[in-house]
Amino acid sequence: MEEDLFQLKQLPVVKFRRTGESSRSEEDGISGEHEVQIEGVRTELEPVELGDGAAVPKEFANPTDDTFMVEDAVEAIGFGKFQWKLSVITGLAWANAMEMMILSILAPQLHCEWRLPSWQVALLTSVVFVGMMSSSTLWGNISDQYGRKTGLKISVLWTLYYGILSGFAPIYSWILVLRGLVGFGIGGVPQSVTLYAEFLPMKARAKCILLIEVFWALGTVFEVLLAVVVMPTLGWRWLLILSALPLLLFAGLCFWLPESARYDVLSGNQEKALATLKRIATENGAPMPLGKLVGSRQEDRGKMRDLFTPHFRWTTLLLWFIWFSNAFSYYGLVLLTTELFQAGDVCSISSRRQEVKAKCSLTCEYLTEEDYTDLLWTTLSEFPGVLVTLWIIDRIGRKKTMALSFLVFSFCSLLLFLCVGRNVLTVLLFIARAFISGGFQAAYVYTPEVYPTATRALGLGTCSGMARVGALITPFIAQVMLESSVYLTLLVYSGCCLLAALASCFLPIETKGRGLQESSHKEWGQEMVGRGSHSPG
Repeated sequence: MEEDLFQLKQLPVVKFRRTGESSRSEEDGISGEHEVQIEGVRTELEPVELGDGAAVPKEFANPTDDTFMVEDAVEAIGFGKFQWKLSVITGLAWANAMEMMILSILAPQLHCEWRLPSWQVALLTSVVFVGMMSSSTLWGNISDQYGRKTGLKISVLWTLYYGILSGFAPIYSWILVLRGLVGFGIGGVPQSVTLYAEFLPMKARAKCILLIEVFWALGTVFEVLLAVVVMPTLGWRWLLILSALPLLLFAGLCFWLPESARYDVLSGNQEKALATLKRIATENGAPMPLGKLVGSRQEDRGKMRDLFTPHFRWTTLLLWFIWFSNAFSYYGLVLLTTELFQAGDVCSISSRRQEVKAKCSLTCEYLTEEDYTDLLWTTLSEFPGVLVTLWIIDRIGRKKTMALSFLVFSFCSLLLFLCVGRNVLTVLLFIARAFISGGFQAAYVYTPEVYPTATRALGLGTCSGMARVGALITPFIAQVMLESSVYLTLLVYSGCCLLAALASCFLPIETKGRGLQESSHKEWGQEMVGRGSHSPG
């Protein structure tokens, strides 16, 4: 016994943790310092600091803990080759923005070719948002019940199938139904963010999710360039078919895509989760934490009532309004931009509306090369929005980033009351779109972080559904109300964003520097404690 105690005294113990914030919640108030009190044994722990993104040294890979959670493993393995591959594959699914951008190109073409009245052209756009709104919650529920990979794969294949099929639509009623079904599939694509976020270490999560949004902007730019080449020669049918190419590529790469280890642990499949984590560690060339993978199994997943527990009730309601305001303002600005550019400024828009009323509703105007150029320049404003959000989101936090985005958009909307020239108008619209798109991106970072694994996909799905409600309502403001009063229209958008800024500030939880919850209980991950070799003191 005395000999064992003597040997124990000779083992120097060190503790290490990454520099920066702990993966625990700041709200928990639990110190990451762990000390073992043994009588007669030196208990001081020597800290070993690791730089941001640095892999845990092999000799420190959690040898003193006999258990670890998925959060610990993801943090220990770090960001590497696996996450780079996952970024590209997830981005291909996110490039479905092409299916959204095609609406602004397809509508005037069918208006001319099939001699459709204006209300039928508008219905062609609305039916896509109806499909997205009706399916977002369903896809979230499927992803929580049957897995993130399953829900994402089915929704992408659904969108691909009906997207290609709509290129063969013989009459208006067919394309109306088929585009609605495309919208139904697009409602599940945001689940790619859920899957992606669950494989990212805390330090890289915000930046990576924001960079994934770049694929949305790239998709819209690629769609405009594709239309410039395809529309004059092959026509709109080939444009619909070729626009499905990114989703076709994603479908082929789905076999490589792993299921979320967090979901596997929650569904009781510990062995599969461990195999996934080992695969990531191997690809990244990083060690796995030693010990046994643990986690709480939860059979009751993806239930709406879980979004309204006392801990999440206010978060859910405020997020619904924030997502509604984001889509309401974003798509409203897209519609207003065309009207304001064609009128020249706000002061000239009323007289222009009178001229438009005198025209027949069947007046046909094909998109010109200049129109495509304007579409391209408007779309490019998404990129500054990504860069600004990327720069501030880890500095001031998620809540303040969303609030700032809404405030800047509201301020720019009020400045449009002035009779400014074309150049100033372009600058104001560019800034407004950059910040409202940045606010949208910040919401995509915050929402998966704030909900636990058991309801993460459902929470994101319901928020996405509320965003589609905003997208459905906004044409009645940006087009119908605009005919009565342009100033009242701008006031509605400005007021809505001011309220959304307040809602962002009142969110009860800040997720900056916090690990992902595995269940409804506060399980934020652990500080890793290890033992290393150095000269005994």
